[in-house]
Amino acid sequence: MALSLAAMYLLLKKGFRPAAPPAARAPGPAYVPAQPGAPVKHWSDGGRMLTEVLAESRYQATVRELAGEHGDQGADTRLQAVLAVDPLNPYDDKPVAVFVAGRMTGYLSPKDAQAFREIQRREEIDGQPISCDAAIRGGSVWQGKHLAYAVWLDMDLSR
Repeated sequence: MALSLAAMYLLLKKGFRPAAPPAARAPGPAYVPAQPGAPVKHWSDGGRMLTEVLAESRYQATVRELAGEHGDQGADTRLQAVLAVDPLNPYDDKPVAVFVAGRMTGYLSPKDAQAFREIQRREEIDGQPISCDAAIRGGSVWQGKHLAYAVWLDMDLSR
């Protein structure tokens, strides 16, 4: 009991000092994957556009530019995409980057990236860039505001 009273006395006399917060990390440049080389193969799913690219807010301006002018109606801009495995990504160990018209627009979902890699293995083109058709959709006006854009790919990753 005496020990706890002594500890409380010292704490009250000297005051409680919380630990210093950790030093903030200086913001560095955002990671952008390297531009892929020429695609070794073009995949197509007959224009069904069933695979969506994960939307990241930092790529929305790029996607908006690629969508082009479409007024208040939603965009449906068709371009070519190149997909490339991104082994240097510091945030994900198996990402697949998606470039549309030579510009980074996002990544495949982890599930789609795994399927992409499995198909590449089966076709013996592991890690090589692949092209496919892409559609940029969205941007229509709803309740006075423009909706977000999405990138869809013409590839069937369930095969």
